[in-house]
Amino acid sequence: MPETARLTLPDGKTLDMPVVIGSEGERAIDIGKLRASTGYITLDPGFVNTGACQSGITFLDGEKGILRYRGIPIEQLAEKATFVEVSYLLIYGHLPNKEELARFSSALTTHALIHEDMRNFFENFSNTAHPMAILSAMVTSLSAYYSDGASAANLESFDLNAARLISKVRTIAAFSYKKSIGQPIIYPTDKLSYCANFLKMMFALPTEEYVVDQELVDIMNLLLILHADHEQNCSTSTVRIVGSSDANLYASVAAGILALWGPLHGGANQQVIEMLEHIHAEGGNVKKFIDLVKDKNSGVRLMGFGHRVYKNFDPRAKIIKQACDRVLKKTGNPDPLLDLAKQLEECALADEYFIGRKLYPNVDFYSGIIYRAIGIPTNMFTVMFALGRLPGWIAQWKEMMEDPDKKISRPRQIYTGPVLSNYIPREKR
Repeated sequence: MPETARLTLPDGKTLDMPVVIGSEGERAIDIGKLRASTGYITLDPGFVNTGACQSGITFLDGEKGILRYRGIPIEQLAEKATFVEVSYLLIYGHLPNKEELARFSSALTTHALIHEDMRNFFENFSNTAHPMAILSAMVTSLSAYYSDGASAANLESFDLNAARLISKVRTIAAFSYKKSIGQPIIYPTDKLSYCANFLKMMFALPTEEYVVDQELVDIMNLLLILHADHEQNCSTSTVRIVGSSDANLYASVAAGILALWGPLHGGANQQVIEMLEHIHAEGGNVKKFIDLVKDKNSGVRLMGFGHRVYKNFDPRAKIIKQACDRVLKKTGNPDPLLDLAKQLEECALADEYFIGRKLYPNVDFYSGIIYRAIGIPTNMFTVMFALGRLPGWIAQWKEMMEDPDKKISRPRQIYTGPVLSNYIPREKR
């Protein structure tokens, strides 16, 4: 017999509600009939205790520090897979065989270019425009060029539009960077891999031959894989909410990009770099900074530590920490911020103030340093996050559209404003 949970209300009424059990033992109380049966709703600011959907894409256990895509540990994917493989895994539910991978990779190569008319958009953006503003606008504009993806949401042309997005977003990102520094745009090259193509479009010049550095390609693959999906976070929830209205894939992803832009979400790795730069500018006294963080009246915050879900060490941070030394050794550019980051981590992990609050380094703590070493500017960090998260957003949109129980998102509220009052004529106010 299915499990139920009984709710007893102040008036003595009771309601038996089904208990839903996930494949990893997670438990939820289905409150779908709560308001219709009792007139009550639940109040959960930030939705921290609310499950908005059932999903088979990503499993995350914040207490144990576990992250898996379609059941496969993030550690294995980071070590053995490519970003293109992981994208296919997230979107289609299984690792691709040789034929599937070749077909998917070919689609990404075919759709790497953007319409030439879209180049004019870059010319008309302000030089001070944030890359995330450009990215979201350009993704929305894609639907104006592909009529099969511009109408109400449908899955008939999903494969084509998914491939277009994954491929073209890296081109848009690279073009926006080139525009910002006044360099000529570099077009993608068919023979290069996904990440190698991106690095070439970012850093090549028409006056010299660009040599692909395979180790940097591997690092880029790793960073994108670690960001590819992360369950029902702010931007992913936004993609689902917008898509629930039957908005097309381009519109839904553009909304996710804007949600990611916030400093409490995708902008966190930029804030880590800014924090380390501040410490460096103040003389590099890490202990002094730690003391300020612990002083509630100082207003100083420790960025890159702690996580909304993880109450243990972020598993992605363990992986990326190892990559950090590799890329700095490869580029040959000693970074004083890395030394400060290591000192900061060492101090925080030895301090009971942070240990007791379970404030461990998260993925943002090291990713910004790696991006800096590769040559990606700080204001592009969130764009890199979006590039990695794109297949997760697409997978979540597809899963929702295939759900027979899909409903338009429409949260309730508890009204706390004025009670009934009458309109006062202007002459009497």
